[in-house]
Amino acid sequence: MEQVLKHPVDELLAAYSAGSLPLSQALCVSAHLEHCAGCVQKLQRLNRVGSELMQQLEPAPASSRLKENLLARLDSLVDEEPPAVTTDPSVPRCLRQFVASDFAHLDWKRVSPDIHSVELCRDSNGAKVELIRIRPGGVSPAHTHDGDEYTVILEGSFSDERGVYQKGDFVFNDGNHHHSPVATQDRECICLAVTEGPPRFTGFFARLLNPLVRRSYA
Repeated sequence: MEQVLKHPVDELLAAYSAGSLPLSQALCVSAHLEHCAGCVQKLQRLNRVGSELMQQLEPAPASSRLKENLLARLDSLVDEEPPAVTTDPSVPRCLRQFVASDFAHLDWKRVSPDIHSVELCRDSNGAKVELIRIRPGGVSPAHTHDGDEYTVILEGSFSDERGVYQKGDFVFNDGNHHHSPVATQDRECICLAVTEGPPRFTGFFARLLNPLVRRSYA
């Protein structure tokens, strides 16, 4: 695994372990875990604690019909052939339901001369899950967000006012953070991004785009 320096907070890992995270945030944590041995170890400890707590609970009675349905489902899973894996192994496993082959063959939409994006899905809470692609040396206009933003770097790296972020890093920003990400010159940067509200550009000219961005986000 890569040398990863930016991680989700422990509370987020605990919620992931408990299965209480929204799908959008869980995808970001899953993608990060594929690159971070330290967080995998933390998650294993949290899972053990959760298992011990579960063992202390009194079992709830289940109907015979529920048991029959569960056993029937298990039998059907045994008989199913596993699907052939055709996705590029560099694509995180949690994203292979959205990426059929590789990043290059997705339906990228031009956001600016430097940036392309492709929406993967929307969460039930309204959060947008998308991939962001920044050309080498490309710059994103200065912006904040009307809501929280979760980002995991999948390829390449970028920097902003707070530091440098590399492959596997997990970055959280809320509406109080203003930044202008810049991809490194050596290669393009691809990120998994979850936004719980549209971006709000803060630059003098870019602010004129805010009404259009809000309409496209809805």
